[in-house]
Amino acid sequence: MASGEGFLTDEQREVLKIASQNAETPLPSPRLSSSPKSPTSLLSDHHLKDPAGGKAPTCGVGVRHVRRSHSGKFVRVKKDGAGGKGTWGKLLDTDRESHIDRNDPNYDSGEEPYQLVGSTISDPLDEYKKAVVSIIEEYFSTSDVELAASDLKDLGSSEFHPYFIKRLVSIAMDRHDKEKEMASVLLSSLYADVISPNQIRDGFVMLLDAADDLAVDILDAVNILALFVARAVVDEILPPAFLTRAKKTLPESSKGYQVLQTAEKSYLSAPHHAELLERRWGGSIHVTVEEMKKKIADLLREYVESGDTFEACRCIRELGVSFFHHEVVKRALVLAMEIQAAELLMLKLLKEAAEEGLISSSQMVKGFARLAESLDDLALDIPSAKTLFQSIVPKAISEGWLDASFTKSSCEDGEGQSEEKRLRRYKEEVVTIIHEYFLSDDIPELIRSLEDLGLPEFNPIFLKKLVTLALDRKNREKEMASVLLSALHIEIFSTEDIVNGFVMLLESAEDTALDILDASTELALFLARAVIDDVLAPLNLDEIASKLSPNCSGSETIRMARSLITARHAGERLLRCWGGGTGWAVEDAKDKIMKLLEEYESGGVVAEACQCIRDLGMPFFNHEVVKKALVMAMEKKNDRMLNLLQVCFDEGLITINQMSKGFTRVKDGLDDLALDIPNAKDKFSFYMEYAQKKGWLLTSFGSSAMEAPPIATAS
Repeated sequence: MASGEGFLTDEQREVLKIASQNAETPLPSPRLSSSPKSPTSLLSDHHLKDPAGGKAPTCGVGVRHVRRSHSGKFVRVKKDGAGGKGTWGKLLDTDRESHIDRNDPNYDSGEEPYQLVGSTISDPLDEYKKAVVSIIEEYFSTSDVELAASDLKDLGSSEFHPYFIKRLVSIAMDRHDKEKEMASVLLSSLYADVISPNQIRDGFVMLLDAADDLAVDILDAVNILALFVARAVVDEILPPAFLTRAKKTLPESSKGYQVLQTAEKSYLSAPHHAELLERRWGGSIHVTVEEMKKKIADLLREYVESGDTFEACRCIRELGVSFFHHEVVKRALVLAMEIQAAELLMLKLLKEAAEEGLISSSQMVKGFARLAESLDDLALDIPSAKTLFQSIVPKAISEGWLDASFTKSSCEDGEGQSEEKRLRRYKEEVVTIIHEYFLSDDIPELIRSLEDLGLPEFNPIFLKKLVTLALDRKNREKEMASVLLSALHIEIFSTEDIVNGFVMLLESAEDTALDILDASTELALFLARAVIDDVLAPLNLDEIASKLSPNCSGSETIRMARSLITARHAGERLLRCWGGGTGWAVEDAKDKIMKLLEEYESGGVVAEACQCIRDLGMPFFNHEVVKKALVMAMEKKNDRMLNLLQVCFDEGLITINQMSKGFTRVKDGLDDLALDIPNAKDKFSFYMEYAQKKGWLLTSFGSSAMEAPPIATAS
């Protein structure tokens, strides 16, 4: 073989083999380095030349580890002849097995023998479950329904959507009311567009099957899940028949069966259950009824201009108030009568909304019924209103989007007495007024609304509605109802109205108990609280009892109320039975009143003192402010307190009833006051004359003193 540069002859190969066998300490294979002891320096001391004479130099280093590269440079190569940088590669005729040294600086893991490693095959369902958790958490953070729907569509795997339903609801169950409401809104939004009705049903079936496990981790899981089921029925994403069918598949001892029982009996059977369930977790819209009416009117007018029925249906769906769709029906019919060109469009919209199931049959009938009741008023603005309405009704019935029962019910309404119509309309109006009050906590606005109705003879019915609605709400609404009763008694309700209202409540107590657990105890608390707030006198309980059947459940409720009133520290406990306006005991309230009056007397500002009185949140206890202000004026011989009382009276902060009660309490304690303030009686006579001139006191004040409330007689 020719000896070209960089190649070895057979003889040289033999020498190389012998040298490698005789080498006592073979050099390692370090990387090229410029250090004095590097292979480069060794090669410079023992310079190799082209073989001449058939011998190769072997001194100083094993020749096996040295090779000339194609560039002409001598480089150190890897052990066993593997090629380094710029070399021709490994010699083919190695006569021993290659050994890999993991401590070698040139160790390459790629030279290791391949091993097959087992890996778990990913389950698409597991991947889906992980992905939807991220979508749900992001939705709870952003409240963006459209983004959540888009992400769910992009995720694909639509066959797994029932698991999304289960995951969404189970996560929301362990969160605050805000997330529960958001979950219900999202389900309604995804219904039909992203998730099919069958998948919604399957998702709730899975939740019912898992109810026993959920109850382990979540307190009151049965009640919360029952609310979700009832809300789904109200939102019309589950059919009412779902409850009956699902019961047949569940053992009666299971939590899932209890969920369905609770949803059916406690929520879906309650009066006005749709409105109550829509607002149970704070409501999906947080707007007043008037604002919602304006939104409906705006979207209908936009529809008249555009004629886009699909877009109009989408807007109606986005309102998220299926229980209020009767307003859509009514306003659409009014617009059809007002604008002749819009009649066909409106009827088309109502027909398509009914066919899609967007507006239920009951809401459609209710909308037509409401319009029928107001036709007389509408005819003042639209003379042909009755004629147009009479032509629309048979057309709607013949096309199948208005139930034929409407004709019969409307005839019965026409034949009924006008008093029944007024009562029915009054009940509808006050339910709306009470719902707005629970949202706004605005007592003056509620009083104005009642005065605008102009039906004081129905005041007992208002009281019954108020307490009945509060019974099925949280403690906040119960407290608001009690505070409202105190304000109404002062302003527009007579004691007789209050008594008759409680009689009506107790007469229907047995029916109420079917829908509301522990209704009897709650009613007893309302009665006892009314006595403590001086809305009722203790003797009024006897009057109420005399109007009831001796053995009815209402009589037991009155006995319970009496025991609550006579208990030790009854005043303080009943004021805080639902958390109270502030949660204070009466003595705490008295201390705060004294401090704010002392601050005002020492140079405080009138506006700041009024704000402090307002912040007390106890308008039924303002007679204590009047009493302490008068006593302080006598003690300090400073009439500055009269200026404060004048401002409070002018602003309506202290009413004439509370003012009169405060003066009466001072009058009743004059003998004791005279021991500390010798001229107390003279001072009081002066203050009383001043108050009568200013109109602070009731006209009956001079003739008979009002009875002080039981909790406030002790100074």
